[in-house]
Amino acid sequence: MSDKKILVVDDETSIIHLLKQIFSRAGYHVCSAENGEDALALLENEKIHVMFFDLNLPGMNGIELCREVKKNMPMSIIYAITGYASLFELSDCREAGFEDYFKKPVNIKILIKAADDAFERHERWRKN
Repeated sequence: MSDKKILVVDDETSIIHLLKQIFSRAGYHVCSAENGEDALALLENEKIHVMFFDLNLPGMNGIELCREVKKNMPMSIIYAITGYASLFELSDCREAGFEDYFKKPVNIKILIKAADDAFERHERWRKN
């Protein structure tokens, strides 16, 4: 599973560290960025199809970042994670292209299942 990469974008380094641990233990390689601009720069050099974005990012927010990524990588599978559910509507997330929406604190098993499901779906798409 080492070729299965996940991108985590969050402005809180403690959240990035936690998600890196969780996904690494599940067998994934994890890349990270603390803002949308850095995430887009990373994606220019890395082929990553599964991503988890915080919505409340400095500068470009998670919804704007999702829209930008989807322009260039429409088959990517992106999940929203937020502690600010009242600021961001689920409908805005769906319209931007997010696969699903998780409120912090998120159950670790749910995140791992989301990643597993995303990679399984991506693999099916590649074979068709």
